[in-house]
Amino acid sequence: MPSKKKKTEKITEPLLPQIGSPKDLRRLSLEQLTRLAGEIRELILQTVSRCGGHLAPNLGVVELTLALHYVFNTPEDKLIWDVGHQCYAHKIVTGRREGFASLRAYGGLSGFPKSQESEYDCFNTGHSSTSISAALALAEARGLRGGDHDVIAVIGDGALTGGMAYEALNHAGDRKSKLIVVLNDNKMSIANNVGAMSKYLVRLRTDYRYGKAKHDFEAFLKSIPKVGPKVVRGIDRLKDSLKYFLMPGMIFEELGFIYLGPINGHNLASLEEVFFRAKK
Repeated sequence: MPSKKKKTEKITEPLLPQIGSPKDLRRLSLEQLTRLAGEIRELILQTVSRCGGHLAPNLGVVELTLALHYVFNTPEDKLIWDVGHQCYAHKIVTGRREGFASLRAYGGLSGFPKSQESEYDCFNTGHSSTSISAALALAEARGLRGGDHDVIAVIGDGALTGGMAYEALNHAGDRKSKLIVVLNDNKMSIANNVGAMSKYLVRLRTDYRYGKAKHDFEAFLKSIPKVGPKVVRGIDRLKDSLKYFLMPGMIFEELGFIYLGPINGHNLASLEEVFFRAKK
């Protein structure tokens, strides 16, 4: 009887040890980034199970973190995390992986963004609802210095119920500074979210009419061969009108922001695409 050859499993080298800074992320393929996300989650689970910390918020923003550092040129572009509960993946890919075992220990890594720790932590976050205000201040300072880098604030739906966030949105809409705000709407906070904004976000992410119409309309646009710039601008305006029709009271648009979304926060391809659009 001929001997059967054993199937050899393909062994892939871990990617995480190769990541010393966000520059290393930008040479990875989408498939490799997806693998890396799994390795980061495993490290977070191992570390938090030993030393404690904020587990769920950090497991939920791994792809978001990778996409942000992949698309934006950090630390030149400024990235601010609201509350700071979700900064573990950010710390891991910004040169602090080897020290991650000391998380929340005396003399070790802080459980929150800390400017003394890294140039990638541009704001010491410790309380909720502050990221948009801090980001707007950085954007205004950039304008005074004649800079052109991006400033990105990440805020959760829980933190968006805080008054300071509304003040900042109102101020940003008036100033019209180049500012990107990422709403991480994960329906999670210390307690159940309450209030009109919470109800509005539920309606926004669950309205099937908006999602279906948006998908159908974008498919229609892609089917048009070689249209001129004027037609494209007209179609964009029509698309915005459609958005207003289907979702009356688009509060973010009324405050002066161009709203892109909602999108799946675990889909790296979608995240990268929308962040590249936001940069423009």
